[in-house]
Amino acid sequence: MGQPIIECVPNFSEGRDPRILDAIADAVRSVDDAVLLDVDPGAATNRTVFTFAGSPEAVCEAAVRAARVGTDLIDMRRHKGEHPRFGALDVCPLVPISGISMEETIAWARKLGARLGTEVGLTVYLYEQAALREERRNLATVRAGEYEGLAAKLQDPDWAPDFGPASFNPQSGATACGARDLLVAYNINLNTTSSRRANAVAFDVRERGRVRRTGDPLTGEIVRDEKGDPVYEPGVLKSVKAIGWFIEEYGVAQVSMNLTNLQETPLHMAFDVSDEKARARGLRVTGSEVVGLVPLHCILEAGRHFLHKQQRSSGVSDDELIKIAVKSMGLDELKPFVAEEKVIELALAKARNIHRLVDMSLSRFVHATASESPAPGGGSVSAAMGAMGAALATMVANLSSHKRGWDSRWKEFSDWAEKGKALHDRLLSLIDEDTDAFNRLMDAFALPKTTPEESRARHRAIQDATRGAIEVPLETMRVALEAMDVAAAMAEHGNPNSVSDAGVGALAVRSAVLGARLNVLINCGSLEDPDYVASIRHEVDDLAERAMDRERHILEAVTVKL
Repeated sequence: MGQPIIECVPNFSEGRDPRILDAIADAVRSVDDAVLLDVDPGAATNRTVFTFAGSPEAVCEAAVRAARVGTDLIDMRRHKGEHPRFGALDVCPLVPISGISMEETIAWARKLGARLGTEVGLTVYLYEQAALREERRNLATVRAGEYEGLAAKLQDPDWAPDFGPASFNPQSGATACGARDLLVAYNINLNTTSSRRANAVAFDVRERGRVRRTGDPLTGEIVRDEKGDPVYEPGVLKSVKAIGWFIEEYGVAQVSMNLTNLQETPLHMAFDVSDEKARARGLRVTGSEVVGLVPLHCILEAGRHFLHKQQRSSGVSDDELIKIAVKSMGLDELKPFVAEEKVIELALAKARNIHRLVDMSLSRFVHATASESPAPGGGSVSAAMGAMGAALATMVANLSSHKRGWDSRWKEFSDWAEKGKALHDRLLSLIDEDTDAFNRLMDAFALPKTTPEESRARHRAIQDATRGAIEVPLETMRVALEAMDVAAAMAEHGNPNSVSDAGVGALAVRSAVLGARLNVLINCGSLEDPDYVASIRHEVDDLAERAMDRERHILEAVTVKL
């Protein structure tokens, strides 16, 4: 699964004093491998969302240090704000990002909760998926009564904390610590200053909905169940929590949402439904904002959604998809939306100062290839050729989607462009993966061999690295061959004015397949697994033959149209 990466998103009950926020941020930065990605303060809510990520050990240590500083400096006795809260460190969730399962993240969250209780002295409740008791899974239930009701709550044995003191600490209050899936805090801006009107829209859209009443929906008697609890009329959006409020610093009312399951309710759906419900009440959505960070796939899905609404091809670059999403949802209405700061994957790459071959200019890549260094070599260049070929086929699909007179076929070509984009993006990633595989092999050869044990360990490392140096170019062959499907479709059915581009794409893709084959074969000679090597040789010969056959048919189709 790769190196485990988790994200921590602590919410501190302070959004106005930069001195306190800077001290908390410095505590996070003091831990190596914990990357502070975002600090998002809100003056009206008097609350700040910190986001940092890294290895589980580093992230948990950073959370403990931040908690120690924050709870020393924040005094809940003086706290006022629009957002529900019951502690100085109000919530501290861990989120699996990559290379780690939810079960493993839960274990880390429970360890973190224990440390917050014993090392920082906080009253800690475990919630969401880390909860030890089912009735404590829901944050709203754990935080019910908020800070003002916490002293009385702690006197109830049923609400004894999971970790830390069971007595009321008036300065720090209590903390909810847990593990959860990625949550996006998302606010919809309305053209009104009325928090009541914003609440009405929030009740329309949130999963819980609104209290059911007899007669008048505002003044009628509340309908209750057999236990005497209010009965709710469900809202439209699943896995969405929402309230309405007025934000004085911006002079607008908002529907403030937590999207807790992006598969059930993605960002663009929350925007569209909120706009629909707002218009039904005589309001209008003017824009929106993401609080904290958002995963890349969430923004890309939104970009594709809005392009499809325009009947335009969505097989475009990630940069273009991000731009469409930002403009369509007005994510930059209240403050600039900087993708490298607001998108998790882009922010992590920027913070870690990761240098990749694919981020080089074309001239730098060519010069690096021509240098005396053996990497990047043939495998990376093969992947680059395949990416260029797949990109050409994708270009023809996008041009065909926008061709005058072909409006009824936009979706057909958009689907091809989407497939082509996925393939050229994968081939781009294989450029660096091939060089990384070569570097791992060189590292293995550099291991010490002064003792029998060291020699055996070195031998195993070389064999493992050799297998990796085989599998990366083999993946290049497989992916590049798939790109032939796009080139063939565009040669036969795409914009005839661009048919030569489809042909050049097929030539480049065939070269990628044949070039990667050579890289597979040169490494097969060093692998001491004859059965595996035999199966690999058979597969690469088959892939190469199929690539040349597909190229021949595509060029025949191109030649007919030239």
